[in-house]
Amino acid sequence: MKDLYIVRHGKSTWDIEGISDIDRPLKERGINDGYKMAERLLVEDKIPEMIISSPAVRALHSATIFARTFNFPYSDITINEGIYHAGTNMMLSIIQQTDDNIKSLMIFGHNPTFTDLSNIFVNNKIANVPTTGIVGLKFETNTWKGLEKLMPKDWFFDFPKNKI
Repeated sequence: MKDLYIVRHGKSTWDIEGISDIDRPLKERGINDGYKMAERLLVEDKIPEMIISSPAVRALHSATIFARTFNFPYSDITINEGIYHAGTNMMLSIIQQTDDNIKSLMIFGHNPTFTDLSNIFVNNKIANVPTTGIVGLKFETNTWKGLEKLMPKDWFFDFPKNKI
């Protein structure tokens, strides 16, 4: 089995003038939503063995919030430069390069790519993965390669404003 968690970064601010897009930080809401969503996963024991993040400040901060909640070592978060401007094919390539010994992978990045990536795997199309939204996919396979050809055995879609 392989578990893939696709997490869009938290709500970020546009209020700081003169900084590049990659350096935009999270808003307070983005920080709070990060803890809220990470706690939901923790309660369900949905903790990844590997975390890969975009280098964008808002994505990396989101990843560290989840890592803190999971007691996951910050030094084990992998920053992948390619995620920042990645399209769906690049994201699939990044996922497929994961060592097959890893059973659960969590990736942090951006829309529209993360919504498009999620929709490769689900029949009920997701219109938009909102900030700090999570799409969790469970596959019956022993390898990360060829994942795009599989339908998940189980999946969920959760986000901060979702009434559970």
